[in-house]
Amino acid sequence: MALKSTIFKIDLQIADMDRGYYADHALTIARHPSETDERMMARVLAFALYAAEDLSFGKGLSTNDEPDLWRRDLTGEVLLWVDVGQPDEKLIRKACHRAQQVVVLTFGRVANVWWAQNRHLLESQPKLRVLHLQSEHVDALAALVERTLRLQCTIQDGHIWLGHAQQMVELAVQEWKPWG
Repeated sequence: MALKSTIFKIDLQIADMDRGYYADHALTIARHPSETDERMMARVLAFALYAAEDLSFGKGLSTNDEPDLWRRDLTGEVLLWVDVGQPDEKLIRKACHRAQQVVVLTFGRVANVWWAQNRHLLESQPKLRVLHLQSEHVDALAALVERTLRLQCTIQDGHIWLGHAQQMVELAVQEWKPWG
């Protein structure tokens, strides 16, 4: 018998003072049985960092030709492609051909190894930005997980605070490769 995805409901309030973006989002996230709390919360953080009315989640881990998050215009052109984790370098290059901008948000203890192996191949991609979330920060985000969450995210001067009334996590996202 196949395991089913677990559904999470997240009310996310975003105050991004760096971009001048202030909005509330009601997110429904289907977490694949093989997805960890850490990866799911990294997807939520990626949503908060690039939030827009037309930003949506992809089909998930079972689909290689869709990102974790994306923005498309009315014609279907991909404006923003966001992958979380350590995706295959070939998939990233393919995404750079399909989208105007591509972001990879890495996390975890093996991210440094992934970057060392792929850096020379990815640095030539002008549409690509690579960000890294340190292990202790993603672990702290995973500690927030409940089936129903009300989260607040504040972004100011590159600093990020994400949490709820009982616990707030301050995050530092490192930029390993900027756009351009």
